[in-house]
Amino acid sequence: MLRRTFLRDGTLILGTLPLIGVGSEGATVAVNDSNNEGIPRLRIGLVTDLHYADKDPGGTRYYRESIPKFEECIQKFNDENLGLAIELGDFVDSAEEVETEIGYLETIDKIYSKFSGDRHYVLGNHCVWTLTKEQFRDNSGARATHYSFDKNGVHIIILDACYRADGVPYGNRNYEWTDTEIPALEREWLEEDLSKTDLPTITFTHQRIDVSNNFGIKSGPEVRKILEDSGKVLAVFQGHNHINEHKEIGGIHYVTLAALIEGSGEENNAYSILDVYPDRLEVSGFRNQVDYSL
Repeated sequence: MLRRTFLRDGTLILGTLPLIGVGSEGATVAVNDSNNEGIPRLRIGLVTDLHYADKDPGGTRYYRESIPKFEECIQKFNDENLGLAIELGDFVDSAEEVETEIGYLETIDKIYSKFSGDRHYVLGNHCVWTLTKEQFRDNSGARATHYSFDKNGVHIIILDACYRADGVPYGNRNYEWTDTEIPALEREWLEEDLSKTDLPTITFTHQRIDVSNNFGIKSGPEVRKILEDSGKVLAVFQGHNHINEHKEIGGIHYVTLAALIEGSGEENNAYSILDVYPDRLEVSGFRNQVDYSL
């Protein structure tokens, strides 16, 4: 009920803003909300946990197959004329040497660079096992590890939970994957960032905010309180766990997305398109990613 009330209020807020559609030549055009309830305000391509590496399969993870799977994903995003894509972490898997892992990163990022819209990166723990955060950023299209931006009347927040509980950032094999934190300074930034926007907000993180097990962020309850107190956050999208799961906590949807890496063959791919409407969120899943109507 909290979610539905917020979405009704959100519709009123969104109704005062121009809705952005796509013209016949691919240009963005403003259209009238009141007559176009069926047109999404924003479309986002989502994919997580590619774990690309040039190495033999390990268990259910087929590292080399992330290349053709990701090519399919990016082709679909381009076919759908999406203006925005977000990969939710573990873009690459670990290597023994820094130079080898940089090679993995450059290889998979060349595919991502073929996306015709704006691309964003959420930092995952595997991204900074051998590499530091600076090395990941310098050898990909990534930017600051936590930041926010506005797109078509929606506020987007990218979070970085790749810190140890003592606040030390991950990098160069200095952490255990279960020791995951969004440190106090980033939480303060998050609270301030939310205080400055009046737009409906969607948040993205690699590690999970909605659980207290090994896949969860230590300060998950504190982060959830910040999100809930703002009254602006519609949903949080997460990776890391490699499963499809949805929870609603405090009026906010927490969606954990399936991993691209899991399983062999094109039928075991996983990616999705998120459509943001004035009154709802729709996740259209492909291959092993399930659909959600929120």
